[in-house]
Amino acid sequence: MSDPLAGFIARTAAAREAYALPVQAAQKAEELAHAALALLFPHFAPTRCATPAEVRGEVDRLRVILDAFLVAQGMPAGPAAKAGEQFIAALPALREAMERDAQATCEADPAAHSVDEVILAYPGFRALACHRIAHTLAAGGAVLLPRLISEFAHRETGIDIHPGARIGRSLAIDHGTGIVIGETSLIGDRVRLYQGVTLGALSVRKDLARQKRHPTIEDDVVIYANATILGGDTVIGAGSVIGGNVWLTHSVPPGSVVTHGATIERPRVADEPLLEYNI
Repeated sequence: MSDPLAGFIARTAAAREAYALPVQAAQKAEELAHAALALLFPHFAPTRCATPAEVRGEVDRLRVILDAFLVAQGMPAGPAAKAGEQFIAALPALREAMERDAQATCEADPAAHSVDEVILAYPGFRALACHRIAHTLAAGGAVLLPRLISEFAHRETGIDIHPGARIGRSLAIDHGTGIVIGETSLIGDRVRLYQGVTLGALSVRKDLARQKRHPTIEDDVVIYANATILGGDTVIGAGSVIGGNVWLTHSVPPGSVVTHGATIERPRVADEPLLEYNI
């Protein structure tokens, strides 16, 4: 009697033998993200006490995980080693950037009691921390690994930040659920984002893959819940406020207030006109 699964079993075995990516790649990416966060913040470390030699061992283990993944996904050993060196060297700068994010979020949210609370409990901080790890890896030439780390953060937090997005200092994300930040987004310093914000593309055509498709958000901009800002040529000028539920596909100059069918009064700077858009 013939086995009805014989063909399926043979094809499965052949597919596994031909598979060229790291085995259980998603789990390994998650492991790397956890290991990096444990090095960057004691909040995520497995133990309270560690000697410098033990911390050095954690750095070495992180490097081994990273190198093995990059080589397994097809990167030559030389470039993989260089990417690993660059990432390890970037750890101090990553910690500083994440500390700024946590402090900015704590200062922006009246409900936050401490920076420790932000680091441990705020999904916006977790998603942003993973993004900074993923973006650093992408800048070093890694391709699949950064995307897997960003998707790990997406599953954990409901916040979807493409590893290619460039984000400045002291970003504060409050609540955060449903935020989408596209690959070519550019976000300046001291920006605040609330839940449901989308920084997206006007078109999803594949032939635009190498072009800037997502908005530029300049310094000190606040974007409230469920606002949608689209287009690679769209620039939100510094110091602007984008109200909730706004749909915006064009640039606005610095100091603008953009609202959805309502008027917001804001004190004027001396002799400076207040630019306001009602959509």
